[in-house]
Order: sequence, then structure tokens, then C-alpha cells
Amino acid sequence: MPLALGTAAVVLVVLLWELARPRALPALVSLRARLQLRSREAAQIGYDPGRERRAEQRARELLRSCVDHEDWAMYRDLGFLRVWGGLGERAHAAGASYAYLIYPHRPLVAYVPQTGALLNEYCVTFPDHTRPYGSARLPDSDDVLAKWMALHADERRLIEEANMHLPGRQIDPERVRRDLVRLSRWERERSDGATDIVRAA
Repeated sequence: MPLALGTAAVVLVVLLWELARPRALPALVSLRARLQLRSREAAQIGYDPGRERRAEQRARELLRSCVDHEDWAMYRDLGFLRVWGGLGERAHAAGASYAYLIYPHRPLVAYVPQTGALLNEYCVTFPDHTRPYGSARLPDSDDVLAKWMALHADERRLIEEANMHLPGRQIDPERVRRDLVRLSRWERERSDGATDIVRAA
């Protein structure tokens, strides 16, 4: 009995193949031709696996040229930027009521500088439309720069168009609190270093 079932299965497969072959062979030939064409196009374009790394290096250079020295040092040392809310940099001197942390490919996080209380997350994206390798993600530093520029140019519009969520939707609030502690320590160390330089002079 099992031998008969096995033989019937083999015959059935052969018959199905013979019926499908007139359609399957041209489809396979077409698929093979498309794959060869894509391979030739990729070779002509000259895909470079180091492209993303070089793009990030260029993005870091651009970010460094656009932000002030302290903001660049903050991003270089901590991996994020802080932007004062409301009146921009002038608000810091007057005691800004809120500020934003800008992370690469993460939402903007609004918080209260005096208390460290987290307010909201604002999801904004800036896709990469360059050709031929455009993707949904800019290099990290370009993403940070795009958010920084948008906040400085028109904070209200950016926030109104962003998807707003309570803290913790995409970024762990504990991580943000640790980053705020790191930022406070970083600013204290820089302030102490600057004071020491002044005293030595």
C-alpha cells in the first residue's frame, strides 16, 4: 500500500510538471534575465558598501560647521543635542521653561530643565531622497542637524506637525533621565575646566 501511494505521488508530480512546464520555463527564463539585468545595473552604478560610513563622516562635518562649538562638543561627547525651547538660545539666559533633546532617529524629547520632568515625545522624520541609494534614513548626524535646523527655523510649526506622545512611547524615560544627568555632569565639568583656565591666566 505505501509503495502504491508513493508511486502515485511521483506520477502525479511528473504529470503536474509536464502541465506546468510550458508556463514555468518562460517565467524562469524571464526571472533569470531580470536578475542578470539588476546585477549589471548594480555593477554599472558601482555599489560601495562603505558609502554609509562616508556619508556619516560627511554628515558629522556638516553638523560641526552649522552648530556652535559647545553644541558640537555636546553631540560629540554625549551623542545628542539640547535645544532650548521658546526663545531659542536667548531663553537659556532667562531660564527657559522647557528644552528638547535631539537624538538620531528618535523622537524629540521635551523636558523641564529646572526639574528634569519629561513632557512629551515629538516624532518627526526626514527621509533621504538622494539617488540612486535613497532610503528611509538619513545618516545619524544629518538627522540630528535636520531636527536642529527645523527647531531653530520654526519650532512651532515643527511641533504642530509632529506626532506627539507621552514620554516612554519610543524612548525609555530612564534613559532620558540618565542622559540629563550626563548632560548636567558634562556642563559642570566644562564649566570647571573653563574656570581653571581663567584662574591660570
